[in-house]
Amino acid sequence: MPTRKASATWEGDLQKGKGSFEGEGGTISGTFTAGSRFGTDPGTNPEELLAAAHASCFSMALSHELAQAGHPPTSVSTTAACTVEKVDGGFSITGIKLTSTATVPGIDQATLEKFANGAKVGCPVSKALASVPISLEIALA
Repeated sequence: MPTRKASATWEGDLQKGKGSFEGEGGTISGTFTAGSRFGTDPGTNPEELLAAAHASCFSMALSHELAQAGHPPTSVSTTAACTVEKVDGGFSITGIKLTSTATVPGIDQATLEKFANGAKVGCPVSKALASVPISLEIALA
């Protein structure tokens, strides 16, 4: 399996500095500041990137689990909300909330929830974030 890379550079101090990042494939890149991370300034931030990775990974994992069980989905759409808060004098990611809808012909809500909970625990990004509380809301579309 491949190892994926991204790079980031920060210039200046935390309050007035700025950063940029780029993925090795060249399709993701952006800028970030303290204001885009801890406030509402334009730009991205590590938590938004982590949320995008988690939403992508969960959607793929759920699609795979459903298909393997004979319930191939038409679509799985997921939003991940990654919360960063000040804790004990520093900042920590304190939770991630996955909210997902799936179009799966011939499946009921209880069966969908069973597979979704398995995907939540089993997707590689969830495994990497095991120390962070992860909640899940799943619904049939």
